[in-house]
Amino acid sequence: MAFLHIPKPWQIKENLVTSPSIYFNRRRFLKTALGAGIIASIAPLTGCQKSLAESTLEKTLNLAKIPGITPNPNWQNLDRPITSEILAGQYNNFYEFGGNKKIWLKAQNLPTENWRVEVTGLVKYPQTYDLDDLKAKFPLEERIYRFRCVEAWSMVLPWVGFPMVALLQAVEPDSRAKFVRFTSFYDPEITTGPGFHLGSLPWPYQESLRLEEMANELAFFAVGIYGHDLPKQHGAPIRMVIPWKYGFKGAKSIVKIEFLETQPPTYWNTLVPNEYDFEANVNPTKPHPRWSQATERFISNGPGLSWEVKETLPYNGYGEYVSYLYSV
Repeated sequence: MAFLHIPKPWQIKENLVTSPSIYFNRRRFLKTALGAGIIASIAPLTGCQKSLAESTLEKTLNLAKIPGITPNPNWQNLDRPITSEILAGQYNNFYEFGGNKKIWLKAQNLPTENWRVEVTGLVKYPQTYDLDDLKAKFPLEERIYRFRCVEAWSMVLPWVGFPMVALLQAVEPDSRAKFVRFTSFYDPEITTGPGFHLGSLPWPYQESLRLEEMANELAFFAVGIYGHDLPKQHGAPIRMVIPWKYGFKGAKSIVKIEFLETQPPTYWNTLVPNEYDFEANVNPTKPHPRWSQATERFISNGPGLSWEVKETLPYNGYGEYVSYLYSV
């Protein structure tokens, strides 16, 4: 029996998605970086000869290809192109290394050798994985997801990793487990951004999901991006990707995953509870106290554009997959 495939409203043909061949196309990149915010952050990269800064940035992105990646056909096409790799690689939030978007160079101090992820708490089979374990045990796939920051800018990124539900099945949480806490790497001797005082903030960075959120088919652990290992500025070697929530819910450089009975405190909800709630779903009708969330500034690759204003979609466009989690 043949089945009629009806494209989702946010899908386009695969041939319209940005080709990987342009990720490092410098001329295209320069044409797309006309916005004042991005120009300020890439000023060292605009000389006639390839600058030292540009060469250094490219080296941070030129990592080992991950073999055996299967593109997940359910999450390949969107209504907007994949963001240029070089743009995505130098416009990052990573507060352990500083309070602005220009942390890509400082983030190279992150030590990723002999990485371990401890999975503990209310589970039948507690585990400690190294990165090779994770890549071998869980089949890797590529998913192209929207990424929406609470600051009202957005990207489209091709993550490589595995669904969180696979980890749930491996460790088997018991009936008492209701929440999952994710803890990021922190060492005050290493993760300190210049001019950014970290002492009074609630380190280490911790985020949390309800167990049923982690079990949703969209919830993802990324170990790579653009077909290769995850760069340090993106949260190497493993990070959370929760595409229907604001980006700060995606803890980077995870070292510990704990299954808990009660809701734990989380970083931004602890620091500024009136601005960042625990749930943090993308909601265009719920403004941030200091700005609207009704629209977003998409970091665009189009000629002559740097910020393309778009309407923000409920749950970042993934409502059909996740809205049932929040029905009253």
